[in-house]
Amino acid sequence: MTRTPRRQSREAALQALYFWEVGGSAPDEALEHVFDEHLPEAPESVRVFAERLMRGAVAEHQQIDGLIQRQANHWRLERLAVVDKLILRLAVWELQHHPETPPAVVVNEALELARTFSTDESVKFVNGVLDGIRRTLADTVQESKE
Repeated sequence: MTRTPRRQSREAALQALYFWEVGGSAPDEALEHVFDEHLPEAPESVRVFAERLMRGAVAEHQQIDGLIQRQANHWRLERLAVVDKLILRLAVWELQHHPETPPAVVVNEALELARTFSTDESVKFVNGVLDGIRRTLADTVQESKE
């Protein structure tokens, strides 16, 4: 399967988030490292979208973590695998800030990230949590229109 530019961006954003979360790198350093080491030939469009996703998830991680916590029944955020939490943060931020991308696409892309970077159990977990958040966000949008 070929990796689309958007998928490359999401993968790069996830890797940069990992350097930020686990390594304590500043967002600029994390992004620079990912692109210098792993994607030096990436087109500007991949870099721009990855940076937007990563910075958005970093800036709003506390609010996003609250949404994740409410949907992750019986799981404290601290107990989640780091990669799963980061995949969820990216997907939730994209669901909230990219209404032009169909929610099903955002969820599917998150599942692909989980398949690539995590475990089969994680795919099921990410799917369940994101489906609940997607419904919650859709209900909130509907309520605001009424």
